[in-house]
Amino acid sequence: MGTKAKKSVTLAQACIIVMLAYCVCAAALYWIGGDQLKFHNSPGNIESVQPTGPIGEMTQGFSVKQTFRSEIDTIQQVSVQFATYNRKNTGSVLVTLSDAESRRKLFEKRVDVSSLQDNSFAVFDIPNGITGTRGKRMELSVTAVDLDKANAVTLYYNNKESAADGQLLVNGAPANGALCFTVSGTEPVFFGQHYFSIMLAVGVLLAFYLFNLCRKEKNGKKSLGLNAIHAFTRYRFLLDQLVSRDFKTKYKRSVLGVLWSFLNPLLSMTVQYIVFSTIFKSDIPNFAVYLLIGIVFFNFFTEAAGMGLSSIVSNSSLLTKVYIPKYIFPVSRVLSSAINFLLSLIPLFLVILATKTRMTPAILLLPFAVVCTVVFCIGMSMLLSSMMVFFRDTQFLWNVISMLWMYATPIFYPESILPGKLMFIFKMNPMYHVIRFARTIVLQGISPEPQAYLFCLLAAVIPFAIGAAVFKKCQNRFILYI
Repeated sequence: MGTKAKKSVTLAQACIIVMLAYCVCAAALYWIGGDQLKFHNSPGNIESVQPTGPIGEMTQGFSVKQTFRSEIDTIQQVSVQFATYNRKNTGSVLVTLSDAESRRKLFEKRVDVSSLQDNSFAVFDIPNGITGTRGKRMELSVTAVDLDKANAVTLYYNNKESAADGQLLVNGAPANGALCFTVSGTEPVFFGQHYFSIMLAVGVLLAFYLFNLCRKEKNGKKSLGLNAIHAFTRYRFLLDQLVSRDFKTKYKRSVLGVLWSFLNPLLSMTVQYIVFSTIFKSDIPNFAVYLLIGIVFFNFFTEAAGMGLSSIVSNSSLLTKVYIPKYIFPVSRVLSSAINFLLSLIPLFLVILATKTRMTPAILLLPFAVVCTVVFCIGMSMLLSSMMVFFRDTQFLWNVISMLWMYATPIFYPESILPGKLMFIFKMNPMYHVIRFARTIVLQGISPEPQAYLFCLLAAVIPFAIGAAVFKKCQNRFILYI
């Protein structure tokens, strides 16, 4: 009875710690996530048409108006492409955004033309945004205020295309074509708008589940959760020994030993950086960090899956002598690779500091991407180790598949290399989601959009569930083939 009471107290304490950790994580996510949790870029953003030429010199009173139908909930930015005739002009133009139906001015900005760059877009941010614009006809106008012939600027337009449900007007007269302009904004995200309600509901469900675990433990009943906890407690020492053995074996008789965990990603990054930034002229901003993030995460995946693939076959002598839960072997291989993974994050942070990449509180979200990758690798290891028992050719096929997988993941090339209609190729790739998640928080310094969290979870949980199901179904027949 004393032993059972002690276990119950220990489990209860663990449940309290889990609930406290959940509350801290929920509060931290809201603080770090900021507007990225509440809003996302509108799919109705208007991109500029390609210019075919200037619209004409804008002198005193010259006006250009472009009407368009807004498909954006909140307009936050507009831009117009100017040409200065490659000279320094003086004077100003008035940029106005209005409701075309009510004629009400929603935004107005007087622009000193001396600040304009030739053949460039002048970007105008709208403080607090303009809400409730979806479905409305809007009018963007640019009027010359005090420009003469010697100081005139002009606007670019396309004389063949037209804006969606819009009309171009030059000095009040309809004209063919469309102005070179952009409009961008945001839309509210359901998750962010109801964040506390959702997190409270999840917290209540988690608390109920943990309470139910404690109650079943006290009454001596069994459950899947309790079985997992008891198995972890019982075989924790063995798991520690297997992880330690696998980690030490990896660097056995190596001169540099564990230093290879630092050198491997750095050397890979150096070679690929030279090839793609110098020879192929990659124009990806902060390419060194972009590249190293992809290398570190994908190297962990290939190493963990490769080691996990042979985890059952290589431990056949142990499996045939004593009873051990067979899933411990692929799990231990992934965890030993995870040590290398964590060590390889150190050179990543060194490169971040060396390139003066701005670090923000969003970096605290990196463990989420790490955990999702580990869970995904465990699922893949269980699946591959099961296949390896029955089909020894799996190891050779995996070498080819992993190489193809690497090229199908944007590690050293930009995501934009594929057109929009082929983006599903990336979205079906679990490693794409975790690498994109990590790059967003490191390179942009912000939290990814809420759906990125969901995609990372699905990328981890679905392969894990498939791998676990296959492993459980096949494990009783392993002894017949090893």
